[in-house]
Amino acid sequence: MRQYLDLLDDVLKNGTPKGDRTGTGTLSMFGKQVRYNLRDGFPLLTTKKLHIKSILHELLWFLQGSTNVQYLQQNGVKIWDEWATPTGELGPVYGSQWRHWPDGQGGHIDQIAQLIDGLKKRPDSRRHLFHAWNVAALPDETKSPQENALAGKMALPPCHLLYQFYVSNKQLSCLLFMRSNDLYLGNPYNTASVAFLTHMIAQQCDLDVGEIILSIGDLHLYSNHTEQAKLQLARTPRALPKLHIKRLPQSLFEYQFDDFEIQDYDPHPHIPAPIAV
Repeated sequence: MRQYLDLLDDVLKNGTPKGDRTGTGTLSMFGKQVRYNLRDGFPLLTTKKLHIKSILHELLWFLQGSTNVQYLQQNGVKIWDEWATPTGELGPVYGSQWRHWPDGQGGHIDQIAQLIDGLKKRPDSRRHLFHAWNVAALPDETKSPQENALAGKMALPPCHLLYQFYVSNKQLSCLLFMRSNDLYLGNPYNTASVAFLTHMIAQQCDLDVGEIILSIGDLHLYSNHTEQAKLQLARTPRALPKLHIKRLPQSLFEYQFDDFEIQDYDPHPHIPAPIAV
C-alpha cells in the first residue's frame, strides 16, 4: 500500500490549510488519483490494522438497499450512529440510491441489478455505472442530519458517489469517483470496500479482477489526524493479504459476511483517531 502512504506524504507536505463543515480544519488537495492492481493482493492497509467487520458489513448493508442502522448495530458496527435518528433512520443514503433510485413515475430503478445485467450481456459497453448523487434527496445544509432524515432527505450527502466498471481481457476494473475523502479514516475503508465489491461483481459475471482506481475531488487530512499520519509514514508496509470468497451465491445480493476470508493479513497495530462529525 505504498500508494496510500504516498498520498499521506503528499498531503502533509503540500496540502492547503482549509476550514471545513465540522470546524476541525484540514490540509486539502484537489484532484488526486490512485490505482491498485487487485491481482497483486487485496488492498487492505497494513501500516495500521483496519476493522474489516465494519467495511464488509457496511457494503453488504448498502447492497441490501437499507437506510436504517439496525443491521449495522446488530453486527457491532457503529460508524453511522452519529448521524442516525433515535430510531436508526438516515434518510435515502447510499443503499437507497443504489437499489431504489426513483424513476419519476412512482416506481424505482435498481441500479445494481441493471449493472450486473449489462456486464453479462454487453461487457464492452461504456455505460456500466451507478451513482448516488440524487440532487432531489440532498440534505438541507441548515439542518442537522437527524432533521434531514426525518424530512425524507439524506442525513449526509454521498462522498463516494460514482462507480464505473470496465471489462478488458475478461478482467473487471472499477473507477470510483469521490467528491470528498477523509484520507486518514475514510480512504482505507473506501479502498477496501470497492475492492470487495469488484471481486463480488467479477465472480457474479464470471470475470477475473483487474484494477480499482480511486479519483478524488477534495482529498483532506483533518488537523487532529496529522500525528497519526506521521506515525504510519514511519512504519514499513507489509505484504498484502489475499481475499478468498468461499462460495458463489446465486446473486450479488445473497453474499453473507462469513462468505469472505482474508488470508495472511499481518498489519501493524491500530492507531485510533477521532472522527469529525
